[in-house]
Amino acid sequence: MEKLPCDKLHEECGVFGVYDRGEVGDVARLSYYGLYALQHRGQESCGIAVNDDGVINLHKDTGLVNEVFTKEKLDSLTGQMAVGHCRYATTGSKRRSNAQPLLVRHIKGHMALAHNGNLTNAAELREQYEMEGAIFHTTTDTEVIAYTITKERIRQPSIERAVLAAMEKIAGAYSLVIMSPRKLIAARDPMGFRPLCMGRIGESVVFASESCALDAVGATFERDIEPGEVVVVSEDGIQCYTEHCNKAPRSLCVFEFIYFARPDSVVDGASVHMARQKAGQFLARQHPVDADVVIGVPDSGLDAALGYSMESGIPFNLGFLKNKYIGRTFIAPNQAQRENDVRVKLNPISSVVKGKRVVLIDDSIVRGTTSKKIVKLMRKAGATEVHMRLSSPPFLYPCYFGVDIDSSENLIAYNHTVEQIAQIIGVDSLGYLSVDCLDQLADGCKEGFCKACFTGNYPVKPPKKTEKNKFECKLSERREKNGE
Repeated sequence: MEKLPCDKLHEECGVFGVYDRGEVGDVARLSYYGLYALQHRGQESCGIAVNDDGVINLHKDTGLVNEVFTKEKLDSLTGQMAVGHCRYATTGSKRRSNAQPLLVRHIKGHMALAHNGNLTNAAELREQYEMEGAIFHTTTDTEVIAYTITKERIRQPSIERAVLAAMEKIAGAYSLVIMSPRKLIAARDPMGFRPLCMGRIGESVVFASESCALDAVGATFERDIEPGEVVVVSEDGIQCYTEHCNKAPRSLCVFEFIYFARPDSVVDGASVHMARQKAGQFLARQHPVDADVVIGVPDSGLDAALGYSMESGIPFNLGFLKNKYIGRTFIAPNQAQRENDVRVKLNPISSVVKGKRVVLIDDSIVRGTTSKKIVKLMRKAGATEVHMRLSSPPFLYPCYFGVDIDSSENLIAYNHTVEQIAQIIGVDSLGYLSVDCLDQLADGCKEGFCKACFTGNYPVKPPKKTEKNKFECKLSERREKNGE
């Protein structure tokens, strides 16, 4: 059976790092809790690498954080520094070899690297390196970053200078946490596509994709890593390199505020919860409707639903109970049960919606199949009208920076009008947030969002090879390409 694209966008990856100056003690467990807080960003695989006096030990596997790490595994990872990663595959397959962090051993030492984002020139760089004799063990663009850094390390006097030199060659989205035998390094691409922040536990330093991970481990948020910045932590203290800063327009993915980031996170100075609430307020102004109750689709629709209620005066209520014990690892054994997966994860509260005109708030529609099932549940629970409002504009174009939208053809909004979509999913009316509102969502956030998936205006040149598994072509395809 053909595998259809997912009807929800996936959350790229999460990175975490800690440099212990004596306050932490158990860096592996700290990383475990940090990754647990970042689990929403990737549920396919995870890993932790720990530096014990210059020796880096690594454990990683497919699965959720609590599945991959047992007490015994954590006990075996001792040291003074750690790098952690949870992954959703936007480039490369789900196999274990693609799990991160990547551990690389080279002539000048070794390093562990964790990456959130997607390179736009990974295919070209990899082909260049392979023609020079390089051997790759994974099918991810992260290994291209690792190879670029190690290649530069041969010529550069330090690991941080190698990272800075590598940033001249790689393009696209990357928030990195890198560990060498003596240093912990955080780096963010010059456009700042993906979030990355720094916190403290006493004198110890923690890096994470989101501030919610700092909260989870008891770290005090200090600041965001600036786009283009490289921060190095060592026994000599903290050094910041800004030579790549302010060389490109800021292009933070606006969908971090709409869906990806946890609502209790602060990204680039702006509250995610407040941004989603404001999106709901804009929706109420742009798409008002006479209704009795506002319902949010858990979890990312709840904040926007609250905002819609506050602005419209229509009461907000909880219309769904979400089964919290089913994650993305839930796999229905046959097609008939797959059709019912939404009913297993979400159950409507009939007493809230029966006989009511419902405003149903969700973050987005990708293919429309999930939305159609949710609307059907509302109808079955007794809703007399269902008016859906979405806290994002219509998805029309592919993303090349860490979100798994690889073509327009599977996007319902690309192929249908708003009225047609409303008919397909079975709602009485449908309203999207306008693109013009996106720049106003995040109070306190420095200007500059990537909105390419809504507008088609890409901040950097899209890659030539866009398929997700571009490094995994069949042997016959390689032979044909090489003229064998």
